[in-house]
Amino acid sequence: MEIKIEEIRSDLARKIADISGADPAKCYQCGKCSAGCPMAQHMDILPHQLVRLIQIGKIEEVLDSNTPWICAACLTCSVRCPRGIRIAEIMEAVRQVVIRKRDAKRRLDLPGEKREELPPIAIISAYRKIVE
Repeated sequence: MEIKIEEIRSDLARKIADISGADPAKCYQCGKCSAGCPMAQHMDILPHQLVRLIQIGKIEEVLDSNTPWICAACLTCSVRCPRGIRIAEIMEAVRQVVIRKRDAKRRLDLPGEKREELPPIAIISAYRKIVE
């Protein structure tokens, strides 16, 4: 029995699905996305865990996570997903929600040592979204 996005109570899940075109409700937590992610060791919440938090409506945990900002959008997660969930697009949608909800510059005002920990793609992506 497949769960539909409409059956999930999370408004965040609906918003993420609307923005990304990906359906977080399809995830059954196999963890293949996280196992293949080259940036997983730098994330505070693994990709499959972030999708689960979206499913159950843990909005603040999702929006406060560094995971979407660390995501390199390499699409490894999306390719590995047996359900065909476009997880990279979900990460992008979460970044958009954060930027719309909060001051994006707050994310970038990091101490030098923290900035060095982030992959360049995360910083570039965040700045690109501020300019657009």
